[in-house]
Amino acid sequence: MTQAVLTLNAGSSSLKVALFPTTGEAPLATGLADRIGPNGVLTLKRGDGTPLPVLAADLGTHAGAMRAVIASLRTEWPDLALQAIGHRVVHGGHVFAEPMVIDDALLPQLEALSPFAPLHQPHNLAGIRAAQAAFPDVVQVACFDTAFHRHHPWVNDAFALPRALYDEGVRRYGFHGLSYDYVSGKLGHDAPHLAQGRVVVAHLGNGASMCAMQGGRSVASTMGFSALDGLPMGTRCGQLDPGVLLYLMDQRGMSASQISDLLYKQSGLLGLSGLSNDMRTLEAASTPEAAQAIDYFVFRCQREVGAMAAALGGIDALVFCGGIGENSARIRARICERLGWMGIEIDHSRNASHATVVSSELARTTVMVVPTNEELVIARAARAVVGHTHHSSNSNVSNDNSKETP
Repeated sequence: MTQAVLTLNAGSSSLKVALFPTTGEAPLATGLADRIGPNGVLTLKRGDGTPLPVLAADLGTHAGAMRAVIASLRTEWPDLALQAIGHRVVHGGHVFAEPMVIDDALLPQLEALSPFAPLHQPHNLAGIRAAQAAFPDVVQVACFDTAFHRHHPWVNDAFALPRALYDEGVRRYGFHGLSYDYVSGKLGHDAPHLAQGRVVVAHLGNGASMCAMQGGRSVASTMGFSALDGLPMGTRCGQLDPGVLLYLMDQRGMSASQISDLLYKQSGLLGLSGLSNDMRTLEAASTPEAAQAIDYFVFRCQREVGAMAAALGGIDALVFCGGIGENSARIRARICERLGWMGIEIDHSRNASHATVVSSELARTTVMVVPTNEELVIARAARAVVGHTHHSSNSNVSNDNSKETP
């Protein structure tokens, strides 16, 4: 019998999956159901990259995509027995600081958080419901992108708004927590002397943010109340003067949905370049607008490294991860070229070869590239739940009252 745990990351029109054995860190298989709807496409491959056959199926809904994934996996592993299914859930609010077993009491609480992440949370919940329908007897575990940041100092979580809004949940949450959790653990294992110090981790991809870590714990994040804040992203704006929103409403007559579409889907690298949200396309382009988009992205990254270092009172290491952070030597070098005052100096040969340590021997601050693995973090959490002899839906709830007062 092939005992395994399944991880799911559900987007608006996608379902990213990974199948892990109950022991070991290498996946048995990974896959993506993309463009869920009339033109849905499913691709699967073994952990070593070998393509797996995919059964023809209806990919019109998340539930249909879930059935297609399982049916295809079972052609390779007929005796497949799922022990648990782990789900990426973008928002856990200010309460959930640990993975949670999903039950009838938890789902309404996660639904209530949808207004805080309207373009992410509903799709995460659709993935959960699809998995529950397919496997009603398998333990389902929610893993929160916000959880890693739930121990910030109060000043890093609050906005200067009336306290009633803070108590209502209008505060800084931070995201990409599963990625930062993995990088923190990886550093703790491979470079414990650095992990105990002051580390800025730059998760740079279509979604982008930075996290300031002290002793492996999050101290501050560039993302705030939503996944819009901080760095410019593929199609998201990043930091924005709220007065711009008032202008768009008052002078342009834009509705909330129109502004949401502008900020989430039409801005960032795409909006600045007028060409693409993909950094690879922009790097290959020759238009002045593409060059300006890259310049802006680099500048904002440099500025936010400084902000994160200030939150830490210094910096011992800068770590790059995410699609851009892991794969673009040019962007890494450009970000670092104006950070010499922090003791950052790139070894261009190491950087070009995507070495783990890309800083020079004489640099005071270590610069590293650490490929992230959010799926493994989810799988570990699901395994931990399976390993428990008692499952209580309340045992992992963290009521973080320490941040209720300054």
